[in-house]
Amino acid sequence: MVAVKRIACAAVLAVIGCTQPGPARVTEAVAAPVVQSRGAALLRAAMLTGHNAARAEVGVPPLVWDDALAADALAYAQTLARTRQFRHADQPPGAVRQGENLFTGTRGAYSYREMVNLWVAEKKDFVNRPTPNFSRTGRFGDVGHYTQIVWRTTTAFGCALASNNADDYLVCRYRPAGNVWGQTAF
Repeated sequence: MVAVKRIACAAVLAVIGCTQPGPARVTEAVAAPVVQSRGAALLRAAMLTGHNAARAEVGVPPLVWDDALAADALAYAQTLARTRQFRHADQPPGAVRQGENLFTGTRGAYSYREMVNLWVAEKKDFVNRPTPNFSRTGRFGDVGHYTQIVWRTTTAFGCALASNNADDYLVCRYRPAGNVWGQTAF
């Protein structure tokens, strides 16, 4: 067995103005690492499919891919990979704020589809109540990736992956940002 780590973090806290210690690390055992197919076109296709399938399930319009958001995501993913830090980007408050979903895991161990599916799987704990009270667990961070994906007023997104010798860092950026304090996802 090989220990593979997976970490996911949503920009819920930054958008609603709360603070929280860094994201918890989750370790999972898997049979053996399998190097996944990679590339910008595969990433874009997997993210569009995963995001828009989740949105279709709840009756909100599909997102469109935005190359500028993908470029912002790439710049930050490269920073995470270089510094080996896993935290949300510092962003200015106000209208220019981008929503952000983060994922990190052992390099090459997760397919793009698996990455987005981990975020969408948070649906099991979601209830459509005003932010931050939208989680069955009482922890809004348990559903924040999912809610950003299905947030009704979000229209565009872009994602990118960067790696170092040990880990992959996936960053998705969203406009307008979701997880807005006092509002429901849809």
